[in-house]
Amino acid sequence: MEKQNIELHRVVPTAIIHKDGKYLIVKRSPFKKAFPSRWNVPGGGLDMSDYISIPKTTDDAWYFAIENSLRREIKEEVNLEVEKPKYLLDLVFVRPDNIPVVTLSYWCQWKSGEVKLNDENIDYKWVSAEEAKNYDLISGIQEEIKMVDRILKGESQDNVKFNYNNL
Repeated sequence: MEKQNIELHRVVPTAIIHKDGKYLIVKRSPFKKAFPSRWNVPGGGLDMSDYISIPKTTDDAWYFAIENSLRREIKEEVNLEVEKPKYLLDLVFVRPDNIPVVTLSYWCQWKSGEVKLNDENIDYKWVSAEEAKNYDLISGIQEEIKMVDRILKGESQDNVKFNYNNL
């Protein structure tokens, strides 16, 4: 990777959306650069257009750009409105085209809407944490769903950890 690009990363918020004991998973289109035809959760890249054309929150910055971007992506990809996203964890990977990606994983409750996919995904399912294991999920997503399931069943989010042994 060229030195001039060493600090450039794509920032991608994702959401584990919960509704009635189930979690929304989507099957990525085969044309996607990363993880084509694999099951994932809704989300997508932060674009400058998510904040540059709106007034700054302070004199120098835009607050809540990631949350606003995530809400936009959820609406575009699956046509849903969600309650306030809550941070779960982060991860980094390098796409096949050598673009490094910082993923910020959130979880949230479904608020309204019926799933309607755009062209980025070809299928969707509402699954329980247990049923998620029956799908070709991107590595780590099933464990993230299990984490959220434990939180929703009453465990403190501070005590729920990502279990690397389950990968």
